[in-house]
Amino acid sequence: MNNDPLKHRKSKIKIKIRNQSKELANCKVKIKQKSHEFLFGVGGFDAVEMAGGNSDGSPISEERKAFLKDRLDKVFSVMNYATLPFYLGRYEPLEGQPDDKRTQAAAEYFKTRGVITKGHPLVWHTVCANWLMNYSNKEILQKLKIRVERDVSRFKGLIDMWDVLNEAVIMPIFDKYDNAVTRVCKELGRVSMIREVFNPARKANPSAILLLNDFDLSTKYEILIDGCLQSGIPIDAIGLQTHQHQGYMGAEKIHEILERYSHFGLPLHFTENTIISGEIMPSHIVDLNDWQVDTWPSTPIGEERQAREILEMYSILFNHPLVEAITTWDASDGKWLKAPSGLLREDNSIKPVLVELDKKINHEWKTEQDLLSNASGELEFTGFRGNYEIEWEGRKANFILSKNSSDMLVDV
Repeated sequence: MNNDPLKHRKSKIKIKIRNQSKELANCKVKIKQKSHEFLFGVGGFDAVEMAGGNSDGSPISEERKAFLKDRLDKVFSVMNYATLPFYLGRYEPLEGQPDDKRTQAAAEYFKTRGVITKGHPLVWHTVCANWLMNYSNKEILQKLKIRVERDVSRFKGLIDMWDVLNEAVIMPIFDKYDNAVTRVCKELGRVSMIREVFNPARKANPSAILLLNDFDLSTKYEILIDGCLQSGIPIDAIGLQTHQHQGYMGAEKIHEILERYSHFGLPLHFTENTIISGEIMPSHIVDLNDWQVDTWPSTPIGEERQAREILEMYSILFNHPLVEAITTWDASDGKWLKAPSGLLREDNSIKPVLVELDKKINHEWKTEQDLLSNASGELEFTGFRGNYEIEWEGRKANFILSKNSSDMLVDV
């Protein structure tokens, strides 16, 4: 009986090793996992500046570039998945002038180092483009659909995962300020709005992974997801945000969220997660954006707490068979709302949380074995799913271990 709580993360296969059609019997073999199938993510926004330069097209200083590269090197020595920014108000502040070249440079940078990327978000009422307000609702919707199809198509092969629509629960009733997306969503309704923008995304990249993403994890989001699925909207994964600026939600709450969203049977992506390593935001704040401070320092006690809480959360989520991705939103402190929510401090020094995640992701949850082939050149192997290297007698070969992997022949 297999009592391994992580057996759903692993696969078992037989490998036959052969050289010039001759089986390599009793051969010592090293099998080493190079990367995970599971997506351990972080916001990769710094790569846009590092790889693409300033927004006006000018290059950044070599000192700045080295600083950003150091930050990315440290974070992605542990992580294998990056979210890249597509906020329309920043990505295309002037109509017809998207920031595609810098974003492509960032996506290509991540691809060279084997990091999977996701675009976030294609449609959102916040950080919306002001120029959309010059058009009628019908024209706004058409321009949003063109934007979706344009960018999903433009980045196909580089970015094949998208938060298509962000925060639909609040979208039609958002009242902080007037914006084009809320206007359209109020007229169409949530489900129709989602359908209108998901369809061009699917048309542009039929094999892309398309997410609906939200911070409102109440029953309102469940009802909305159910309505979308009943309407045939092609949602591939459910995005769940947990910005925990007001304190860690705890294991019981995480299990409760998993239970409620598992009944859809779709992959679950914990898309935006922040756990604080400094003073906790006061509980009376309703909208996290209303907490505006000059500084928000990380503290030694807070860093120990952050490491402990994130490790517990990651362990719970990695144990759940429907969870496929976890993203810590901030690579470093001082990003959104100046919060001390990063894996690194603002000066790029490593916090305890990254040390502990490295132990989990790169050691406890990774497979490396020394094996001996039998008289027929065969060996049996069980490991965490992902990309592997097999080495014997000075020779090396690569293979992928997935849920559907079958017995394989390695011939050199």
